[in-house]
Amino acid sequence: MRILITNDDGINAAGLEILDAIATDLAGPDGEVWTVAPAFEQSGVAHCISYTHPMMIAKMGERRFAAEGSPADCVMAGLHDVMKDAAPDLVLSGVNRGNNSAENALYSGTLGGAMEAALQGLPAIALSQYYGPRNFGLDNPFDAAAGHGADVIRKILTSCPQADEDYRLFFNVNFPPVPAGEVRGIRVTPQGFRRGTRFGVEPHSSPSGRRFLWIKGGNQQIRTEPGTDAAVNLDGYVSVTPMRADLTAHDVLDAMKAIE
Repeated sequence: MRILITNDDGINAAGLEILDAIATDLAGPDGEVWTVAPAFEQSGVAHCISYTHPMMIAKMGERRFAAEGSPADCVMAGLHDVMKDAAPDLVLSGVNRGNNSAENALYSGTLGGAMEAALQGLPAIALSQYYGPRNFGLDNPFDAAAGHGADVIRKILTSCPQADEDYRLFFNVNFPPVPAGEVRGIRVTPQGFRRGTRFGVEPHSSPSGRRFLWIKGGNQQIRTEPGTDAAVNLDGYVSVTPMRADLTAHDVLDAMKAIE
């Protein structure tokens, strides 16, 4: 198996090392793992692409490249430049430092990379490691992802054969904020919503008196509805959420026919 990996935390991120180990396990002794990841951190860029300016790409090692662009840019660079002679069989994005459950998925560059791969017609999975009091202080806070990542991906690929659809499926996987030995299993879930908390801004002034705004996330320990992604993560389960890039609110289409 040939696997392309990327992330949004950057080429030197610890989570990318974890993903490389997961991908190497999946690829097997006769497979290949190729890395095209952002040269610098790109958290929060979602499905952004560098449409108005070029990006530099540099070879960092064997089958390892850094690009000055977003995760979606990196996927396109991987498919149409680095691996143009033979496409990968699978694209993996992550392992993100922090969860991409619930509304976080909409901001996530990790998800943006997987989404771009799906739009390019390839199987794609985004992986993120939830942080919390039970794993934040571990020597390896990615312990749950490292211990269960390859098995979860194998189960996804086996249970959900890919169809040739216009908006192809991709998967959002979030590992719970616990050590690997305390993971209770896998739950297939819808995307949840954390009520009562939102992204916002926090103002600060520089020594020169200029005013700056930092983007600030909400409380990540707030539970979503029972059975949704963040709720099962906080209960110790890996969440697997099938997604598509089609943003249409299909449930509203019929109700709006009256305006035609």
